[in-house]
Amino acid sequence: MDAMTSPDEVAQAERTPRERPRKERAKKPRVAVVLFNLGGPDKAESVRPFLYNLFADPAIIRVPAPFRQLLAALITWKRTPIAAENYAVLGGKSPLLELTVEQAAALSRALSGDLDAKVFVCMRYWHPMSDETARAVRAWGPDEVVLVPLYPQFSTTTTGSSLDAWRDAAAKAGLVAPTHTVCCYHSDPGFVGATAAMVRESYLKARAELAPEIPLRVLFSAHGLPESIVARGDPYQWQVEQTVEAVAEAMAIDGMDHLVCYQSRVTPQKWIGPSTEDELKRAGDEKVAVLVVPIAFVSEHSETLVELDVEYREEAEHFGVPAYFRSPAQNSDPGFIGALAGLVRHARAEERSLCSFRGARTCPRAAKDCPHARRGHATAGRVITADED
Repeated sequence: MDAMTSPDEVAQAERTPRERPRKERAKKPRVAVVLFNLGGPDKAESVRPFLYNLFADPAIIRVPAPFRQLLAALITWKRTPIAAENYAVLGGKSPLLELTVEQAAALSRALSGDLDAKVFVCMRYWHPMSDETARAVRAWGPDEVVLVPLYPQFSTTTTGSSLDAWRDAAAKAGLVAPTHTVCCYHSDPGFVGATAAMVRESYLKARAELAPEIPLRVLFSAHGLPESIVARGDPYQWQVEQTVEAVAEAMAIDGMDHLVCYQSRVTPQKWIGPSTEDELKRAGDEKVAVLVVPIAFVSEHSETLVELDVEYREEAEHFGVPAYFRSPAQNSDPGFIGALAGLVRHARAEERSLCSFRGARTCPRAAKDCPHARRGHATAGRVITADED
């Protein structure tokens, strides 16, 4: 025994971790991670209320109440039969909740080495929604909360709406804990690398199935937005374009023909373009095969499994497109889950409570609805700069 070491100290050092008092062990931070997603009906009877919740959202239909509710009821009445047919193709319900729960479980495992993490699912328009998730997080008693959207690109209509609903629900539930929010990860290296690997695999498989003389074009298809929302400063279109540029570069395929297009128009307003349907028609005219990539969706749901796989495939055949291929959404792809884990760790290390994948704001100054800009305008009348936020 060392002359400077007492018998009590030796006994203390020889205890196993199980025998040591709890306060002596290294305590892992107890972190609640909340994954935000759209939600979807869980049975045929849920289609109508799901649609009403969607169209009654002031971030979606931007007219004052009660006109918004009346308009939401009218749109829901018109669209319910169409949506019900789409969900019938999927067995009468959306697969989105099950897939998001699987993503949450995979992310929990990816974070388990250094954190006592529990990942919660929070849907915007169908259960589990903000109120019930906020109550569940409070009951778990986290030391910290990290909010992560399953929307890589920020929009006021998706991430912005989810965060607004969460703030209200957390306050109502009495959830008080240090909170970090990831606003976007459109060009995050982990997300881009994982996505590029999946799309490259799909591209090479499609190219192998095509005759050498048939050209192949990649259509990176994102959900559209009305032009008026983008004109007000929503950064979504700019961020989608950044994602496509980064993914195409990471794929490292010389001379790859690719472009961005937009799908899922649901109102008579003018929407951002070009539309996916118009690009399919052009591909048919030019006799170019297409590989369609859902670039703003990270989980399979009706807009990929029905709109892309069924409706647009039929359109492509009608337009004479030589061949139609589709790259899968990320779901629980290990590379994608690893990217989410990296974003959680990065957010926790940031001093700022609101952060992009880079930390500070990434959007151009024209994007007045970037959450960093909106937060600045709401802070004591003083605009927080990108370096300050």
